[in-house]
Amino acid sequence: MIKVNLQYEWTPAPGRAHALDAMLFRLLHEIAASGSLAEAARRLGVSYRHAWGQVGKWGQVFGRPVVDLRQGRGASLTEFGRKLLWSEELVQARISHELEKVRREIEQALAGESGEPRLVLAASHDLALAELRDRLAQRGGLKLDLRFGGSLESLCALSKGQCALAGFHLAEGLDDAGAAAFHRHLKDRVHTLIGVATRTQGLMVARGNPERIRSLADLTRKGVRIVNRQRGSGSRVEFDQLLSGAGIPAEAIDGYLSEEFTHLAVAATVAGGRADAGYGIRAAASAYGLEFIPLLTERYYLACRTGLLADPAIVEFVGLLNSPEFRRILAALPGYGSAITGRSYAVREALRGAHCISKAVRSSSKKVLAKRATAL
Repeated sequence: MIKVNLQYEWTPAPGRAHALDAMLFRLLHEIAASGSLAEAARRLGVSYRHAWGQVGKWGQVFGRPVVDLRQGRGASLTEFGRKLLWSEELVQARISHELEKVRREIEQALAGESGEPRLVLAASHDLALAELRDRLAQRGGLKLDLRFGGSLESLCALSKGQCALAGFHLAEGLDDAGAAAFHRHLKDRVHTLIGVATRTQGLMVARGNPERIRSLADLTRKGVRIVNRQRGSGSRVEFDQLLSGAGIPAEAIDGYLSEEFTHLAVAATVAGGRADAGYGIRAAASAYGLEFIPLLTERYYLACRTGLLADPAIVEFVGLLNSPEFRRILAALPGYGSAITGRSYAVREALRGAHCISKAVRSSSKKVLAKRATAL
């Protein structure tokens, strides 16, 4: 099969001949992590002279320094350097899955009919499935055609026959009203659910938690801004249920209408200082060095038409979920667990909810809100 690689290019200004070298962003990342230009060069396998040259070159191109070098005090990113690095991370978080989608479509168009089995999976954004897809792409056999979207969007695609599997996630303890949004697309005798993993969801906040955010109620404070997930995503359903359970109106939260389409994009927005908090998975917070306030555990499932469970591609894929390799993928992602991995569930068994989401969160948030109201 013909392989395609799509890339984007940074240029300082329209018409400029200079295009930013990817090495610059890797260098900025390592300097931020190590506080040393020499150490950053060592980690990247380049000479100190080359790293020094990169820093000087791009400082001249931009007309302002990107790194602050002080003898005896190591190296640190300037304010402009931090903004530049954040900009690259945000671009990666926002468009990487879109580039992957376009790349896949181009490869399929160029290849025409291929003998390789290909499983179409529409799914809510998930880091473990993305890693599994990338590994399968490097070997012969089954290929995963992974199309990220919202949970409800993915289930709708399954209903229309646009995919073989649909990935969605559901909070443990979600009440009947929340589960109903998913149940509309799933029927007990028609569908079977396959467990992928458990994940921890919560609030991602900047390193050091400068706004001292401890609970959902703190999101209503003046000056606190959030970034939200898009409508139709499982995370948005969960977040709205948490707010409802805590008695917090959406309009009381600055940034509620600001949306991103992946966990990583939410994390990048918080890391770049464009929001003080965002709801998402622990693994995304860890990827951007953010602090994390856990709020709930969720189960990530794949929905499949029961009649297709014996399909060879699906049998092979379920076998991969049960493999030691996939367990290692899960173990490497903070907040992921394998308690449900590879197991089959009836729709009613998986979606039933006995109690409202996180009663402890709801009770604690109401107390904080009441105290704040009294103080006002």
